[in-house]
Amino acid sequence: MNNLTIVKIGGNVIDNPDALHRFLTTFAGLPGYKILIHGGGKVATQVAEKLGVQTTMVEGRRITDRAMLDVVTMVYGGLVNKQIVAQLQALGLNAIGLTGADGGTVRSKKRAVGAIDYGFVGDIEEIDSAQIQYLTRKSLTPVFAPLTYDEQGNLLNTNADTMASAIAVEMALHDAVTLVYCFEKKGVLSNPDNDESVIAELTPASYADYKAQGVINKGMIPKLDNAFKALENKVKQVIICHADQLSEALQQKGVGTTLKL
Repeated sequence: MNNLTIVKIGGNVIDNPDALHRFLTTFAGLPGYKILIHGGGKVATQVAEKLGVQTTMVEGRRITDRAMLDVVTMVYGGLVNKQIVAQLQALGLNAIGLTGADGGTVRSKKRAVGAIDYGFVGDIEEIDSAQIQYLTRKSLTPVFAPLTYDEQGNLLNTNADTMASAIAVEMALHDAVTLVYCFEKKGVLSNPDNDESVIAELTPASYADYKAQGVINKGMIPKLDNAFKALENKVKQVIICHADQLSEALQQKGVGTTLKL
């Protein structure tokens, strides 16, 4: 079984050209098969404002009406994705930019309307892991934008953390998968005001304790829920770390937060 590294990059790194370039340089140099999933950063909000499209966020999640769907498709699937792919090509990595619609790789269904109508937001239903593996075996590195599609032919805005976890779980059928969530913090913090307060290891029990105490809250909870779900479904290793520490985290040099069952 081959090793496969799946990295999700998000947070403020996407918005910082220097930080993004440093990360991509490290990512391009990783050995073996790899896949990158990126978030959208703040660019979609900035473009929406220029186009007169209102941005509405609920608990950190973007409400995606038809106008906003057009914006995130342009920004995530176009501008951000292709800038990343172009930089990776310049770094000597043969990358291919994708949404879930390309090659039918990630199919979703539109989220049902409940207390909140999220609009054109997709919940993942099926991943064609064989198609993704085919690309990696052809010496291509897939770079996924956080967009999927449904059976009616709609593009859907899809949470990048969830997409990374779901792809990792399906690829674990073929390869020994390590999943890494990279952003601008050094890991999961016990004190959000202290960047050095990294929790070195999390188990389901300690995670539950930290949540009960309010130490882990807000946007970190869905990220960790996705991460533990991946571990429970045969993903070999999950790490959360700073984008500048990707290489050290993979070499187990005591940086970032490692999740264990």
